Amino acid sequence: MEADKPAPLRVDAETAIILREAYHKIEALYRGDHYNLYNYVRAVVGKIAAVDTFYVGFLQGTSRVRYPYGFDSGKYEEPDTHNFGPSGQTAWLLKHRQTYRYAYDDGAVLRAGHRFGDSKRESADVVTVPLFRPVPSGDGQLFGMISMHTYEPNTYDDNVVRAFEWICGVVARVLTREVEDRDALRRLPAGDGVPNLLTSDHVMEYLAHRIGTLREIAGEAMVEPAAASPVVQEYLTRLVQAAEQIQSELIEMMLDTDLGPEQRYASLTKAQQGVAVLLVDGLDNDQLAAELGISLNTVKTHLSAILKKYQMATRAQVADDIRKYLAR
Repeated sequence: MEADKPAPLRVDAETAIILREAYHKIEALYRGDHYNLYNYVRAVVGKIAAVDTFYVGFLQGTSRVRYPYGFDSGKYEEPDTHNFGPSGQTAWLLKHRQTYRYAYDDGAVLRAGHRFGDSKRESADVVTVPLFRPVPSGDGQLFGMISMHTYEPNTYDDNVVRAFEWICGVVARVLTREVEDRDALRRLPAGDGVPNLLTSDHVMEYLAHRIGTLREIAGEAMVEPAAASPVVQEYLTRLVQAAEQIQSELIEMMLDTDLGPEQRYASLTKAQQGVAVLLVDGLDNDQLAAELGISLNTVKTHLSAILKKYQMATRAQVADDIRKYLAR
């Protein structure tokens, strides 16, 4: 029915042409290629408005955001991970579940959290769009964000914001479809002995930083007189770009690491957590009671609840699981 049609996006004609072209290219070229997807989105947004800083972030666990992609003033930013607090942009997005604009509070939320871009300069206009994926009930799960900044004030008008929200929605749907496809594959019988890969983000972080070192070496080589040959420059440029892409992909792979230890620990009460952490040190029941200043019966009650929540048979198994959580 005519009344069921969605309302047209209120952007100007030139912007609509840019977005329509971007949609078709994203669908055709960038499914599964996240680094180049983000690169392309940044370029598209740059056709509509000035973009000095651009980044993509994904929530993981209860307090972390992983940033697999970022650029500032045309330079690639190192992928990184940060714990977010109660006052920055991530907390604001989780609370309000809508796009954040610098004009809402003159950048107060932006300044309260982790800084992006040139630390010597302050962003004068910002738009940060939350990314949602559908859930069976509710308004959707907020799983990430895409943000653009500029050092010039009053840059992002309503036309720019609507266009940015629209293309971020396209990115969210692309990423959601990939997750749905992976979930469908996981339902297939895998057979015995298939290892559970991606269980240690320490390995991923190490690889990401080591590849960053290689990227820096290639960048230094590019300015050497001996590397002035166009052929050499082309190879070095390709090496730098490949390293950037691998770093970005490694950070995103961390999103698939095992969150079980964190989730199980978070399911415990504060009192149970106090007992659980001491299990790592191998304390027996009497030692636990003395250390925590509680009765032996209370220790046994806490241990019984912990084993039930962890669905494990022995305290040694729980200790190993908590050790993984503490070492994350």
